[in-house]
Amino acid sequence: MTRDLAEPAVNQQFSRYDQVRKTHTYSLAEQESDAFDEDYAIATLDFARFLRGDAGDRARFAADFAGALQEIGFAVLTGHGVDPALYDEMHETVLDLFTATPLREKMRFRAARHGSVAQGYFPIEETSDIHPDLVEGWVWCRRAFDMPQLRSEPFRPERFWPHAGYEQRFRRLALAHEALFRPIMQAMLQGLGCDPHLYDGRLTGTNFGLRANYYPPMSAGQDRSGAGRLLGHEDVDLFTILPATRAEGLQIWNHRSRAWVRLQAPPGALIINTGDYMQRLSNDLLPSTTHRVGKPRDGSHREEARVSVPIAVYLWENELLEVLPGLGPPKYEPVKAIAFHTRSTSKFYGDDYAVEGD
Repeated sequence: MTRDLAEPAVNQQFSRYDQVRKTHTYSLAEQESDAFDEDYAIATLDFARFLRGDAGDRARFAADFAGALQEIGFAVLTGHGVDPALYDEMHETVLDLFTATPLREKMRFRAARHGSVAQGYFPIEETSDIHPDLVEGWVWCRRAFDMPQLRSEPFRPERFWPHAGYEQRFRRLALAHEALFRPIMQAMLQGLGCDPHLYDGRLTGTNFGLRANYYPPMSAGQDRSGAGRLLGHEDVDLFTILPATRAEGLQIWNHRSRAWVRLQAPPGALIINTGDYMQRLSNDLLPSTTHRVGKPRDGSHREEARVSVPIAVYLWENELLEVLPGLGPPKYEPVKAIAFHTRSTSKFYGDDYAVEGD
């Protein structure tokens, strides 16, 4: 049932959960009064300069990349080497997963916390306890894939997937993006003036959250309700890799103009944004920027579904988050990843979601 929202919820109502500094105020769902910055262009950068360039190319790319992220927390990467056909395949696979799987079957995989991350199926309007949003989601972490990791038992796809064929298809995307985890982090670190290989070990076989989002067409009642497609939020991770979507909707908060920026990246490009882990590690240099999914201006949300497949890059629960060397006096104390992560995301899932590190 769609809920009417007489008083729009704002982020500062939940600021007690934040684990990094977030001072601005915004409505979680898009409002008619919202201002949009139509002139701001988020940087589009050729990642091939870093992946295949010489030392000078790598240094210049790293400076450009870190500069773009420091400016707004987002950048668009081309030249990353992933076949765009994979993203076309994923679009069709997500549509098939959500429309061909009966609800009773989806609910067998209802999301629950495992380690730091809520993993499994999220019904529509239940991504968060704090505000309705009009998206179905499904999150798989590393344990849901037949790929290298520490295991105490054989991999059983039926624990995570309606059928094994979905695991095989989504695993191709997970592996293609996992190959980019270290070079993306290396470029960020080099751009900050840190040792680019500082996190190579931590990002080898690290945990991640691959999320499939299915935004069904909105009914007239949903369109009037005040619910957004995906509420305004900041990612809790190191960074997120998002393949460009076919439908408009992604909106990013520009803290300088205090207005929203619509981002529609070129087909085949990757959108990168830094999250709470990275804001903490970088001593606030790389912000965890607010973003949301709103309605496309052409009204297509009333007739067409929207699909996205972001992958959030995490550290394992026992890793220590501490400010990187050389970035000034630390503003934050060291903290275990599991405590940091679950304290922050308990605003979405309830206070009992938070756990403390040893």
